[in-house]
Amino acid sequence: MIGLQLIATLLLAGATNAAPFYVVVNEANSISSLSYDELSDFFLKKSSRWNDGGLVEPVDQRESTPVREIFTRNVHRKSEAAVRAFWQLRIFSGRDIPPLEKGSDAEVIAYVRNNPNAIGYVSAATSMTGVKVVAVHP
Repeated sequence: MIGLQLIATLLLAGATNAAPFYVVVNEANSISSLSYDELSDFFLKKSSRWNDGGLVEPVDQRESTPVREIFTRNVHRKSEAAVRAFWQLRIFSGRDIPPLEKGSDAEVIAYVRNNPNAIGYVSAATSMTGVKVVAVHP
């Protein structure tokens, strides 16, 4: 687990030059790595299924938190305002709703730990007990 966390940190730090974050899934999830594009597609709900057919349940951090700003800029390659506009269009057209939001890293970890199909992201200083860190690559 520590080795995977180190790899994820190095990949994120090298790719973003920003404070790293971790992408986490439930321990039962078989996924071990994702590209930035795959990750973005899950959180923008452009892709909705895991390889095993399960419905992906993304969980976002609350808007304007530092970790969400970093995640949005580096994974979606957009500003928070642009992502908000994307979701407003989807909501108003009746196509979809944004991912569930949680107010803290601990709440994201708890949600992911208790939901087999969940995926979230947390700041680097967070305890990863009960979840699996996913390596993210360009």
